[in-house]
Amino acid sequence: MAENARPAGKSAPMTLPWAALHASHGGIWIATPEGETRRIGRGEAIARAAETPMILLNAPLVGQRLGYPDLSGLDLLELFAFVYPARFAVPTPRGLARALVVEPPANDADAAATLLAITRALFAQLERDDWAEREGAWTSAQTLGRLRWPWAAALTPRIARPREAERWLFSRLPEWEEGAPRAQPRTVTVEPDDAATRLALLTGAGAEQRPGQQDFARAATTAFAPRLSRDAPNMLLAEAGTGIGKTLGYLAPASLWAERADGPVWISTYTKALQRQLDRELVRLFPDPAVRKRRAVVRKGRENYLCLLNLEDALQGGFQGRAAILAHLVARWAAFTRDGDMVGGDLPGWLPALFRRAGSTALTDRRGECVYAGCPHYRKCFIEHAARASAHADIVVANHALVMVNAARGREAANRPQRIVFDEGHHLFDAADSMFATALSGQEAIELRRWVLGPESRARGRRRGLAARLSDVASYDAEGAMAISDAGRAAQALPGDGWLARIGEGAPFGPIEDLLAAVRGTVFARGDGVDAGYGLETEMAELDGALVSAAEPAAEALDALLRPLVKLGRRLEAVIEEGPDWLDGQARARIEGALASLTWRQDMVGGWLALLSRVGGPADRDFVDWLAVDRFEGREMDIGIHRRWLDPTRPVAELVLKPAHGVLVTSATLKGPEGWDTADARTGAIHLPADVQHFEAESPFDYPSMAEVLIVTDIKRGDVAQLAHAYAKLIAAAGGGTLGLFTAIRRLRAVHARIADRLAQDGLPLYAQHVDPIDTATLIDIFRDETGSSLLGTDALRDGVDVPGHSLRQVIMEGVPWPKPTVLHAARRAAGGGSAFDDRLIRARLAQAFGRLIRGADDRGTFVLLSSAMPSRLLSAFPRGVPISRVTLDEAAVRVAARLSSVTPLGHGVARAAVGEGK
Repeated sequence: MAENARPAGKSAPMTLPWAALHASHGGIWIATPEGETRRIGRGEAIARAAETPMILLNAPLVGQRLGYPDLSGLDLLELFAFVYPARFAVPTPRGLARALVVEPPANDADAAATLLAITRALFAQLERDDWAEREGAWTSAQTLGRLRWPWAAALTPRIARPREAERWLFSRLPEWEEGAPRAQPRTVTVEPDDAATRLALLTGAGAEQRPGQQDFARAATTAFAPRLSRDAPNMLLAEAGTGIGKTLGYLAPASLWAERADGPVWISTYTKALQRQLDRELVRLFPDPAVRKRRAVVRKGRENYLCLLNLEDALQGGFQGRAAILAHLVARWAAFTRDGDMVGGDLPGWLPALFRRAGSTALTDRRGECVYAGCPHYRKCFIEHAARASAHADIVVANHALVMVNAARGREAANRPQRIVFDEGHHLFDAADSMFATALSGQEAIELRRWVLGPESRARGRRRGLAARLSDVASYDAEGAMAISDAGRAAQALPGDGWLARIGEGAPFGPIEDLLAAVRGTVFARGDGVDAGYGLETEMAELDGALVSAAEPAAEALDALLRPLVKLGRRLEAVIEEGPDWLDGQARARIEGALASLTWRQDMVGGWLALLSRVGGPADRDFVDWLAVDRFEGREMDIGIHRRWLDPTRPVAELVLKPAHGVLVTSATLKGPEGWDTADARTGAIHLPADVQHFEAESPFDYPSMAEVLIVTDIKRGDVAQLAHAYAKLIAAAGGGTLGLFTAIRRLRAVHARIADRLAQDGLPLYAQHVDPIDTATLIDIFRDETGSSLLGTDALRDGVDVPGHSLRQVIMEGVPWPKPTVLHAARRAAGGGSAFDDRLIRARLAQAFGRLIRGADDRGTFVLLSSAMPSRLLSAFPRGVPISRVTLDEAAVRVAARLSSVTPLGHGVARAAVGEGK
């Protein structure tokens, strides 16, 4: 036991020296340590907060609501992250109260006093003997005190000093172990009856029997049968309607095959939300945590994981001010995290957002700067842990992009996924579209320069260019050293820091910046003169002389870089094959890692050269090329030449599907009203030599009685005032519980600004993407937790959001989700049937949005479309039999209130009282 630790429950009643401040759109309240709570004005709140530290919850959000963005204080979320790193809590007064077993506030007026109670509960935990996260806390508190963290002075006397000095974080982390390569999976067959039996085990005794789920599990065994011929995987496209239970439906045969064949099944998702859901479902398959950790792994791209070398840099002075505090809180988390996943893992999504621009991206490897075995923390690296764990796991939960990366860049057949389940399969096309895209832009080029030369700034004290990563090769291999040197000289031609400003001033430097300046000139010359503040683009056709002339020297510069990179790659392969005396295990691992990264860069530069060869020449019918200036709110962010596959499922078929032995693609909207031909085309199945199989299980939900669709006909398109009025009226009619979907961030912000305060006065909180300084996943958590709240968002919320029950009882779309008329869309529209192509996209988007509404058998809800111009031909997007009515706004509000009042106590007249109870 640590020195001076006091037994639980023996400490005296705690007196706090601070007041607590709570601000919402409904008002501002202050609670004093003496027990007084009162409502105050904005001016007094700002003055009090500026004068003396106050307890707050989410300082950036409170500051935004006060109109005082520089607000700081004693943020309870930071304290919670210190006391309970790697633990989940909804970042609201009610959410933290529930996590700490504190009486939750009944309403906004009680929230300020609840913040004081939460503070006492967290302080009390520091003095308990059973505090599971005690290790390292005392040392961390001392360091945070030197960094002037506001909580440090109060924490230090409450944390008992350990008898022995606490170990440095990096010495506490476990090391991964190298294992023997896994053998090829055995050839086995999973019988449909066996899959049904496993499904019954997963659902549990006494669970409701779902015939559709059983049929799905039986059909899914098709994807796990032995492959009959090369390049012809056993492929099943399966539409399983909402409520079928498709996750357990495919986990049943997948787990059986993995056990019997001793091989991995990769389950791929498009959204992180589904990854988290799958992670929870795996508890049914592997109840024992130790077994689950060994046999099931969640894999993501390396940019999602904490880089320990970056963290060490940050802790040793690389971060200053508030960013340094974030680094130490992340270090606390790193000691207790399950897998080091900073994006969607067990790091609270709200933690980096508290530090505004001092975010966490610098703590991950987003630039491919990893030194692999040259890193002092290589044996403890979270990324290497995950990679090795997945090599021996039964179930690997990944995402579409990572599966495609592994398949496309796998140097050995054994590294490619052979059995794959693509959940959210309707997004395969979109994932492939991004994965196999080419963009020769300023941002991409400067990242390549940094990868070759290292950062231009030496502030962080560590050079990470090729020469640093491959210093041993340069020392022992003359040809390799020359290639590294040649690549460094050639990389000087790439854009450097300040490239965008130089181009804007008409003073580009080097052949690539000259090219980008010519691209910018062409785009602006062909613009329509309307400056909307957002990106501009133009088709890459009939190019002017300046751009054509700039392309040749740019191509020569890129070719001069590609040649030494290719030569270096050959030398690295030769060194690995020859195995010289100096090539120990660590050096081999470092060179193998560098070779994989090098191959990626070679492919990228090769793609750029192919793109430049098109400038001034004939079009390639397989690709769509265009020029673009990317802007955000009037500020230029990037300039470049872009290329996309006209049909991105072609490389998917070649690189992912054909090498696989079995593939299951499933979704609740995979087939849709368009039929299987469209599904075959959107998944790449059409490019396989053998026929694929299809399966369909309709949703068991009685949609006609559970939901209705209302098309509001009297909202003038483009009238923001009318749009805002409609949202406010419909949200009030539903008593909250509304997901509002927008196609433009500008309109979302305008509507939120007009109605948030008004709704809050009726006890109906309104949150919004691109407005509230909260990450999207946390916004969804809050929305799910507060049944009286509503959430406004864009496309990211149209799909992959699973909020069952009463929290989501109404979906409102601002209008028909017409495709944006981009160069890429125009090309695909022309190739895909014109207006019929648009209709397919719109129906898919409507179906996905409607799918957010009914998630469980007890759900009830209304889908509202604010568009008088909704064509009748698009109504087939909704489930058969669902009532569809064209009504005025007033009629819609009456219908919403009538439908939802029958399933909830949150009627319009009692919203204020009920919302505080969260019922």
